[in-house]
Amino acid sequence: MSFWNQLKSKTQEMNSSLKTKAGQFKNKEFAAGSMAMCALIAAADGSIDPQERQKTAALIMSNDVLSIFPPAELQQKFDFYCSKLASDYDFGKVEAIATIGKLKSKADQARAVIQIGIIIGGADGNFDEHERRAVKEACFAVNINPAEFDL
Repeated sequence: MSFWNQLKSKTQEMNSSLKTKAGQFKNKEFAAGSMAMCALIAAADGSIDPQERQKTAALIMSNDVLSIFPPAELQQKFDFYCSKLASDYDFGKVEAIATIGKLKSKADQARAVIQIGIIIGGADGNFDEHERRAVKEACFAVNINPAEFDL
């Protein structure tokens, strides 16, 4: 099976798994961590172009797991982290990773945020090295071994 087919299959499995657990994730920390992860993926190459930002926002709105939150709330959080990353990438990255790190004591939610990052990163068919690195850093922030996700 090609890498892309494996990634696509694994992404579908993750999404199904997350759907079954979605109700227990309805809290502000999970919403913030998810949007921080999405912004990190959008800015993984060091910048966020408007097209990439719009595409990521559309993926967020179509994600079943994230549909438990009001779209306006997700948009606000996503825009907040994107703005931080766009104005000062390094500082924004520290803040986004710190937000994800707040889920360290909630292993299921932390894993779900990592999975959302992988789903968003792989949605265009190219889970590139920058995106993989961003997800790895998020894994370290919540004390999850990146190898658990084949990273």
